[in-house]
Amino acid sequence: MLKNKLFKYVALILSLSGLFLTGKGTYIHAKAGLAKYLLHSSWQKTIEKGDSVKPWPWADTWPVARMIVPEHEIDLVVLEGDSGNVLAFGPGHMMLSSLPGQPGNAIISGHQDTTFRFLERVKLGDRITIQTREGSMVPYKIVATQIIDEAVLDMNIETDIPLLTLVTCYPFDALVPGGPERYLVFAQYEEDRIAGILKKSTQE
Repeated sequence: MLKNKLFKYVALILSLSGLFLTGKGTYIHAKAGLAKYLLHSSWQKTIEKGDSVKPWPWADTWPVARMIVPEHEIDLVVLEGDSGNVLAFGPGHMMLSSLPGQPGNAIISGHQDTTFRFLERVKLGDRITIQTREGSMVPYKIVATQIIDEAVLDMNIETDIPLLTLVTCYPFDALVPGGPERYLVFAQYEEDRIAGILKKSTQE
């Protein structure tokens, strides 16, 4: 009798634990989905108003660009700043670097196990399109990748043409993120591609 009661008690505990974990997982997914919706909504309002619009009233960041990587089905809103609080919601723009789409080197960071996981699969020649706050679409092409120790990481932020540097922790399958190594993806402004797009649009 005692054994049966103990078995029922353990079964109840396991059942409640399962329900709790399932509910927690559902909550996390719902929260991520809501955050994604709010980020894209605030980005659209930013383009319409021509001014920064926070994704939620208490946010300490705001969208500065949209990044599209068609080969990997990536469409991300880039936020201002690269603190832990910012990167929890999306890739973040390093404040001292150029704004994405502008002359100079725009440096964007993201977590290797979430928003920037796709960097593990990118190849030289892959295209990245940056949408600016003015609504312009600025084309880039990946030209190099590099693995480097954070202690010697020193990137030039002053260039004559728009450059894009994506940074994430390395390795991608690290059990504990935030180690000393960084994975860098360098993308160069495609002047020939934008010229071709403009020529095609004028012909139409």
